[in-house]
Amino acid sequence: MTRVVSRQNARYREVARLVASSRDRRRTRRALLEGEHLVAAYVERVGTPEVVVVNDDAAARPGIASLAANLPDARLLFVSRALFAGLGALSPDVGVVAVAPAPSPDPERSALAPLVLFAEAIQDPGNLGSMLRSAAAFGATAAHLSSDCAFAWSPKVLRAGQGAHFHLAIHDDADLLAVARRFRAGGGRLLAAVAAGGTPLHAAAMQGRIAVALGNEGAGLSAALRAEADDRVTIPMPGGTESLNAAAAAAVVLYEVARAKITAG
Repeated sequence: MTRVVSRQNARYREVARLVASSRDRRRTRRALLEGEHLVAAYVERVGTPEVVVVNDDAAARPGIASLAANLPDARLLFVSRALFAGLGALSPDVGVVAVAPAPSPDPERSALAPLVLFAEAIQDPGNLGSMLRSAAAFGATAAHLSSDCAFAWSPKVLRAGQGAHFHLAIHDDADLLAVARRFRAGGGRLLAAVAAGGTPLHAAAMQGRIAVALGNEGAGLSAALRAEADDRVTIPMPGGTESLNAAAAAAVVLYEVARAKITAG
């Protein structure tokens, strides 16, 4: 392991730069993993991060100590509480942070996925992370995100996802219309979630491989993606509100697809 005592250390400065620059993280496809839960999930499902920075004050925590014991010494940086805080946006109480390459999705795994999420222009990181979490919880194994979505591997999306990222093949900057056409040509069925006027969700056909497409709360799905869908579905809402937010709508639709598949056996 390396003990860093100066802000001028080259590896420390590189981590600090990536913490500060979401643009650089997206350009280089680097994930910033905050806390032992996310770092451990990455190690278990993907591999060894490029660098793991540990706050000395947290090094004795059982989870962090176990992580450090099972990582190559060359990838570990131990720093004081002050230097950990000096990374920028991170609370020292997080204890550990890692920089790692965002996993490259397996196209074959995605092509055969029984349940897929399409997310179009979901710019709120919390909503996107929650959508990915719901997708993983209800059995999706792939997610395709349009280029105007938030970066899936940003800290806020990762925090909201709570490890769901490592159960999904996530395709950033996807051409959703082209992917939808390939999915349908391969026998899949595309359901477009719309706020009103669609088939009531519980009445929609959900046999076989299903892709669920959702847009943002302001504009909804693009006209092109709605036109490509096999069915447009609407969540019945007898209450007084006009719509759900994107994350809540995703959870409801994905649950209903999962329920229908379980019921059908």
